[in-house]
Amino acid sequence: MKKVLSLTLAAIMIFSCAAISASAKTDYIIENPYQEVIWSGDGAWDAYKGNLHTHSFVSDANTDFKDMVMEYYNQGFDFLAMTEHAVTGKAWNEKPVSLPLYFYQRIIGNKVHYLTDEEYTAVTTGTYPVNGVARGKGMTCVPGGNELNGLTIRKNHVNAIFLPEDVGNNHLGFENDYEGAVKIAHEAGALSFINHPGDWLGSRDNPSESTNPDNVNYFADILLRYDSCLGMEVFNENNGVTPNDRVLWDALLMKCLPYGKTIIGFANGDTHYLSDVDSTFSVFMMESNTVENIKKTMQNGAFFMITRKLAKNDELGPKENMDAKNKGLAYPMFTDIKVDGHKISVKANEYSNIQWVADGKVIATQDISQSSENSEYVLDLDMIAGSDEFSYVRCQLIGEGGITLTQAFVIDDGSAPLTYSEDARFETTKNSVVSKILSARFFVIIQALVKLIQKEFK
Repeated sequence: MKKVLSLTLAAIMIFSCAAISASAKTDYIIENPYQEVIWSGDGAWDAYKGNLHTHSFVSDANTDFKDMVMEYYNQGFDFLAMTEHAVTGKAWNEKPVSLPLYFYQRIIGNKVHYLTDEEYTAVTTGTYPVNGVARGKGMTCVPGGNELNGLTIRKNHVNAIFLPEDVGNNHLGFENDYEGAVKIAHEAGALSFINHPGDWLGSRDNPSESTNPDNVNYFADILLRYDSCLGMEVFNENNGVTPNDRVLWDALLMKCLPYGKTIIGFANGDTHYLSDVDSTFSVFMMESNTVENIKKTMQNGAFFMITRKLAKNDELGPKENMDAKNKGLAYPMFTDIKVDGHKISVKANEYSNIQWVADGKVIATQDISQSSENSEYVLDLDMIAGSDEFSYVRCQLIGEGGITLTQAFVIDDGSAPLTYSEDARFETTKNSVVSKILSARFFVIIQALVKLIQKEFK
């Protein structure tokens, strides 16, 4: 009996250990999107502040083209892309294509002015004075910007960057169709990302739309089939209609990472008013401020997303509504990031709370003195239960001057990525025949009118 009992217990232990081993990742590495950044010492890279989504009188903004460019320059931005609706941007001293759609601007007296050749040279080299003193560093003009699907009522907009000058002009688009715009950018050799998806989804008033599988499948399908479509805006302007786009970003990361694609998050002002220049922007880590480096950084994700204004979120923060816009406050900023085994260490300034998010959930948080300079926080994933099943982690800083997000640190267990093909596309009702019929502009206008009437009688 003792021998039988011993053999039975031994067998149970062997099978139990085998089951545990099969259910967990044997090991993994953490992919660091900031791996190449030189943070200090000789050859240290700089942090360059920029915006890739901007408007003027050329399309539907209430600000002259020249005034918008100069306000970004005066506020210390290092690069800027003008992305008018259905108008492909050129150098700031060149007149872009004029669309009949925006002729109303002239009718109401909004005449467009551009930089002179001398002003353009001074702005891009940094010799143009700010408060009577030469700024000392130039602002790079990012070419080929265009917010495609320019006339869609549902605002299913796609931001294209680096389009050839003769591509994308007058692209009015089709309602509820993102793919057509993405395809135009892709075939032209440009880069693109999805603009303010929460506006299209209505996820401000219906947060569950950000995790609705039908919606996640729709965007994931496009992102996986077009490698030039890098990701989506996570922060947009004042986040009035996009407060839950972080949730959609997390959902898309989880959906697309098994197929080997990291969804890059973007933060842009979508600026129509001068007062919104200091609303939302990005900080790129680069060796130098060139168009080539900006393009490379958009693709490798070595940058941070910052917003000044955001509604409170009990899960992801902030704990209270945040509004630091135009108050002259320093925004939270990372000063060093390193990965060592299963540990991620970060140093940062101007923050009071640090959070780590994995697969859409906060897994670690710590309050830190606002006065701490280059304070360090180390996340040891070996100390987090279930961390071997995470697909990614990301970090966010919350401070008096705003909230700053990293890109995703992908958890790679060495598995070969899944293959995404036409035969195995994600199912979504948004590609159905009925959906396409209801997306005809006539039906969309009727739907919009019905919503206005319902809102009026509430």
